[in-house]
Parts: sequence; C-alpha cells; structure tokens
Amino acid sequence: MSFNLHTDYNGKITKKDLKKVFWRSIPMKRHLTLYNMTPYICTFPMGISVAMEEANAEQEDFDTESIGSVKTAMMGPLSGIGDAFFWGTLRVIATSIGCALAMKGNILGPILFMLIFNVPHYFLRYIGTFFGYKLGSESISKITASGLMSKVTEAASIVGMMVTGAMTMDMTAINLVTKIGSGDEATTLQELIEGIMPGLPVLGIFGIVYWMLKKKMSPLLIMLIMLIVSIAGAYFGFLG
Repeated sequence: MSFNLHTDYNGKITKKDLKKVFWRSIPMKRHLTLYNMTPYICTFPMGISVAMEEANAEQEDFDTESIGSVKTAMMGPLSGIGDAFFWGTLRVIATSIGCALAMKGNILGPILFMLIFNVPHYFLRYIGTFFGYKLGSESISKITASGLMSKVTEAASIVGMMVTGAMTMDMTAINLVTKIGSGDEATTLQELIEGIMPGLPVLGIFGIVYWMLKKKMSPLLIMLIMLIVSIAGAYFGFLG
C-alpha cells in the first residue's frame, strides 16, 4: 500500500480535520478512558480511530465497541516500539550530544538536545495521523465488505483485554506484611498468597474494583476508598 500525504480526502473526514487531530494529540482525551501509550506515536491509533468513527457515521450497523477494542489492542505493541526508539535510543543520543556541548559552556547543547529529540517526534506524530487514517479507512472498507469485522473485533477485544490485564499487574502493587508463624519460620501473608498463585493479591483487588464498578459506584469514590484503606493499612501495620 503506497502512502501519500497529498491523497484526496473525499469522505466525511477532511485533511483539515486530521490536522486538527495532530495539533490536539498532546492534550487530547479519547473516550475519557485510560490509554497508556508512548505519546510520540499516539496519533497512529488516533488516525485509525478517526477512520472507524467515520465508518460508524456512514453505517447503521457498525459495531462501536470495535473502536475502543482495536485501539486498546495496539496499545501494548506500539508502546514497546515507541519506548525502545524514543526513550531507549533517541533520548540517549540527544542527551549525550547536548550534555557534551553544555559541559563546555556551549549554548547549542540544550538547543541541539531539543531539536534532535523533538524534530523526529513531531514528524512521526504528524505522519502517523494521516497514515493511521489511511490504513484504517482502507482496511475497514475491505474488512466490512468481506464480513470479517466481527472476527476482527473479537480478536482485537481479546488482545485488548490481555494488554489491560498486563497493565493492571504491572501498575498495581500491594504488600500484605502481616506475619504468620513465629521465629525463623514466620512468613508474611503476601508470601503465602504469592506462593499459592503469583499475582493473586492484585487479581483480588482488580476483582473488587470491577465489582464496585458493576455496582455503578463512582470511580472517584472507589479511588477515595482505596486511598483510605491504604492509609489505614499502613497505619495499623497490615499493609507495607
């Protein structure tokens, strides 16, 4: 598939609309849900989402859940690529050049650091907006015509749930420090539970929060409850 920024945009979404997506990609909120991705390539899934929103506006039976599912499925893999390139490679190169000049008192140090890091960043952010839209619009039309949208949605949902589960395990920490036994044989409740099944405490917290959400409890209230329990647990010594 060839890619050209000057491709005609004849649908509901115009090139001007996509430029607005690019400029708003830094402060933009999407569906007001957590979306943890390397920010420098976030416009690529945004472009795909725009194409899917366009298809949703044109089709009465479009599965709107697929928009979030496809976007979530790309979160983990693309973040891995983005982190490796921008944080692991480009930032190191920019820092080494900038610091070498700055330590000699050269004003070009911070300037070159900003340029080396941000020029590729904004270039890829801009290109990603249009490439994501083009890829999404062409793929969606082919998938819809072949009747594979339901299978793609199901596969994307599965991958998305896997990414969400991995994020939950990676970003959530709990330490049950209550000791069981005495002397050298004493062990913490955390070690006992982790010995039964690694990650079980986090899974338990996830289940409780999920149950609260199913009960229509406000996310702010849930966070307040977790904050109070955490502070009380640390004060009374059963949480570390």
